[in-house]
Amino acid sequence: MHYIIYDLEFNQKMNNVTVPDDSIENKKGINVSDMPFEIIQIGAIKLNENFETTSTFDALVKPTLYTSIHPYIENLTKITNDKIISSQNFIHVYKDFQKFIGDEEIILCIWGMADIKELIRNIKYYNLPGLKTYKYIDVQKYASKYFNAPNKSRIGLRNTIEFLNLPIEGEFHDAYNDAFYTSEVFKLIYNNNIKASVYTPEPSKRVSKSKEIIDITALINQFEKVYDREMTQEEKSIIKLAYMMGRTKQFVFGETHPK
Repeated sequence: MHYIIYDLEFNQKMNNVTVPDDSIENKKGINVSDMPFEIIQIGAIKLNENFETTSTFDALVKPTLYTSIHPYIENLTKITNDKIISSQNFIHVYKDFQKFIGDEEIILCIWGMADIKELIRNIKYYNLPGLKTYKYIDVQKYASKYFNAPNKSRIGLRNTIEFLNLPIEGEFHDAYNDAFYTSEVFKLIYNNNIKASVYTPEPSKRVSKSKEIIDITALINQFEKVYDREMTQEEKSIIKLAYMMGRTKQFVFGETHPK
């Protein structure tokens, strides 16, 4: 049995930018809203039952939906258009990731639920076979318990590394580095009370706009992953308000069409 500790970095759509004509969305009629975050890096560490590293994985992913790296994402991750221009697309990288995982029994280890949800979303978007198991351990959840974080709040990865006095050997918000840091935390805090859960992906089904339900928790989780800290109640309220205001399109400039 092996532990696969992995982390992802994502790109997102830029304002006032249309999806390319040759994208999967336009070819197959898939709604862009089905994948708000496109994976642009996968990093992973494989540990055996003795918590020894047996293999590593690090790959940039050339985006095919949001083809230009959002400036905010570039600043956060240091992933540039020049860096990903010669990379393989998600279909190829995911196949390599499956080979890295191998055929043995595994438990996925993640820092927060966003990475498992977005991995599944990207897999489904490209109509690829899912992983053979979604048995997982949310290391962030157990690290937060380890430090007695108040009111079920979640501790950030950087803070955890600093609290544990672990050396910082690479930049955060790099998928491989974050996977490595997560593996180091996992090895230090592991005990017999840490149990794997099984994530059940929601079935793919389209619903009418009148029945749409916004996953506010997932939205907040993504902000907390990006900023590597828990959002305050005031910040959560602002995020919710900004999102709902954005959905009304009251601040969208009218489109101009060629004559």
